[in-house]
Amino acid sequence: MSRALPKYNKRRVAIVGGAAALALTGAVVVNSALAGEPGKGGAADARTLAAGPGTITCPDVASRLPAVPASAKAEVDRNLALLRTQIDEANTRLVKTVGQGGPNFVQNAILGPLKDKRVSTIDRIALSIGRKGTKPQGLDALAACTLGAGGTGAGGAATQAPGGQGNAGNAGGNGNTGNGGNTGVGTIACPDVASRLPAVPASAKAEVDRNLALLRTQIDEANTRLVKTVGQGGPNFVQNAILGPLKDKRVSTIDRIALSIGRQGTKPQGLDALAACTLNR
Repeated sequence: MSRALPKYNKRRVAIVGGAAALALTGAVVVNSALAGEPGKGGAADARTLAAGPGTITCPDVASRLPAVPASAKAEVDRNLALLRTQIDEANTRLVKTVGQGGPNFVQNAILGPLKDKRVSTIDRIALSIGRKGTKPQGLDALAACTLGAGGTGAGGAATQAPGGQGNAGNAGGNGNTGNGGNTGVGTIACPDVASRLPAVPASAKAEVDRNLALLRTQIDEANTRLVKTVGQGGPNFVQNAILGPLKDKRVSTIDRIALSIGRQGTKPQGLDALAACTLNR
């Protein structure tokens, strides 16, 4: 003969059964997540990974060099190290400027200036080898670098979205709407280098004159870029995309002038202070 359970036992059975059901439900949820069902955190992590700024890669120069004369090795090694430093600095700038600029920001502010620096450095390597041997030709073809995108448009220089709209420059939504960007043309003014030089040895005059002409060309190119980019960029666009790269070019060119004079006389000091230029509105 069966006996009815006391009321308190019925309540205990109901509580235990509910707990078991809850535990089972939790197990199903956990197992589903482990099986790969995306959660909110996973989606956020994926978006974060996709938004990486990418990495700049450049052709290797050292492997393309001929035999380096012993007397040129120190200078060549120094410039090869400088090429690596330039890539590191460009990648650092890539990270720091995420969200800035228009559709061509990375090309104008990072890849273009990096190429200019590499052209100068590679040229010094070739000249160093050429002084004691045969100057290698065609190394300038190794100057241009590329951006390997780390995600969907991150750091993208000019990818096109539906409707023909360029992406937001270095992975940001700023486009060309930043306050204080290139809002007016103005003129770039730079300190005069020629008037600050000592007497130039006759054997160095041609090279010095060539680099002084290059300084003028660099200013002209920067002023042209200033006109073409009116309306682009965030608050630091002109500094990052025009004045900063111009200074880098001038540092390299002024250094070549000083080295040219120093080979036959006393190398002038302090000329790097003339590299920075300003924008006159």
